[in-house]
Amino acid sequence: MDSQHFKKILIIATRQIGDTLITTPLIERAHEIWPNAQIDFLGFSNAVGILEGNPFLHQIIGSSPKPKAKEYFSLIKKIFFRYDLAIITQPSDRAYLYGLISASKRVGTCHPGKEDHGWKKWITRHQVPINYFSQHVVTEKLRLLEPFIKNHHVSKEIRITPPAFDDVPQDLDGISNGCVVIHPSPLNAYKCWPNHYWITLIEYLSQKEIPVVISGGPNEKDKALANLIVSQLSSHAQQTTMDMTGKLSFSELGRVLHDAKAYIGVDTSITHLAAACGTPTIALFGATPPTNFGPWPNGSSSDQPYVLRTMTQTVHNITILQGPGDCVPCRKAGCNDTSDSRSICLEELDVQRVIQAFENLEKNIIPIKHI
Repeated sequence: MDSQHFKKILIIATRQIGDTLITTPLIERAHEIWPNAQIDFLGFSNAVGILEGNPFLHQIIGSSPKPKAKEYFSLIKKIFFRYDLAIITQPSDRAYLYGLISASKRVGTCHPGKEDHGWKKWITRHQVPINYFSQHVVTEKLRLLEPFIKNHHVSKEIRITPPAFDDVPQDLDGISNGCVVIHPSPLNAYKCWPNHYWITLIEYLSQKEIPVVISGGPNEKDKALANLIVSQLSSHAQQTTMDMTGKLSFSELGRVLHDAKAYIGVDTSITHLAAACGTPTIALFGATPPTNFGPWPNGSSSDQPYVLRTMTQTVHNITILQGPGDCVPCRKAGCNDTSDSRSICLEELDVQRVIQAFENLEKNIIPIKHI
């Protein structure tokens, strides 16, 4: 397979925003191997905006998470054996079916222990098993190209490509430089950090006269959480806080993050975006193993930049704080293993640890791990 020259390649990532963003090193590596190939991307419509302006993509194809029959037929018509190679970055049935109908040759990820049997094995030339504790998702995706790199020179540095930056929105003129962006709203409740900690953190930043920008998605849940936090701030803190929940495109947010003094957020896609923008990033982790889904330190040539468990670790511009407890990281959906579960480890991740990490960042005394 290493000697094959593909003219049209489809990369498939039918999951959420963060899962889409972390495919950008794979996109770039594919371009390095086949510089003259057309590389297209198929993903969810609400997630592919994070790829806006990607210099290595020819076409981005969006699909609804739950398409109806008419949309399915339209999508199938658009991709039906139009490609020479399909790269399937999730082990879901839907992603594999898209790969099956789009290309004659396929590679894909698979659940551990299922590499040697099943229809997904039968239709792929090469599979990469997922390892949720010791293999980082970025290098997992890059391993999909292992059969092809033997006769090609590829860069050792691995970089996440953020969307092309747009202008700073008018509402943030004059405050985006030197602000701290916080993102309190993850996709699922078990990744939440308690509201009273966010309030204490914003009050601390307000006392230091540091502007705060709150980011979040356009859904009602994110807006309600931001409103609740702002409503409980002191009048002075409210004056230094700008709630931009649901008001920024990915390109606008990328610009704000690039110009910001720092970013503080939970385990969510925007934390990965902040890290990719070079922003000093403080990420709050509970159940998720940082060895699997920690924000990628751009420019790293390591297969694994993080350790599985330590209270604080800093690599390049990223500091990961993990909650306490012998069970951390469990990789479950919170203590009850449901999307709306509480996570005691995050409830016990004290705000003073976050403030200390920010103060270390300000003093430039964060111990940097070489990458």
